[in-house]
Amino acid sequence: MKYAYRFQKILELKEMEKDQSLEAYQLSVADFEQAAEKLYTCLKKKEMLEEKTLFQLNSGMPVQEIRHFQQFVSNLEKTISHYQNLTASARERMNEKQQVLTEKNIEVKKYEKMKEKHREVYVRWVKDTEIKSMDDLSVQSYAVRGN
Repeated sequence: MKYAYRFQKILELKEMEKDQSLEAYQLSVADFEQAAEKLYTCLKKKEMLEEKTLFQLNSGMPVQEIRHFQQFVSNLEKTISHYQNLTASARERMNEKQQVLTEKNIEVKKYEKMKEKHREVYVRWVKDTEIKSMDDLSVQSYAVRGN
């Protein structure tokens, strides 16, 4: 007799949901990394610009260039703020997807554990049935030989 787990379809469905959650989580991680990379690039650009300007201020810099620098830094700070918000929301989405993935993993593990226990019960039942059959055969054999 072939072993058949009664909740196999549910287990397969839960595994498929887990795979979908994993894919969604991986996409959210990629989005977060992309936003964080852009934020890092802008911060690095601002830092280099400030160092360059500080050096130029020490060696003498025209007022027009100082105004230009201030305008550029102001725009860069707006961009940095935008990427900070983007990174924070991407991190939040990533954490939500990770939570969903964890829940799906737990569900799958529960069904796998149930399957394992069910299989153990089935194997015991098969062994008990075989032992009973062997006992019945021995009794029949004894009865046939005894007469």
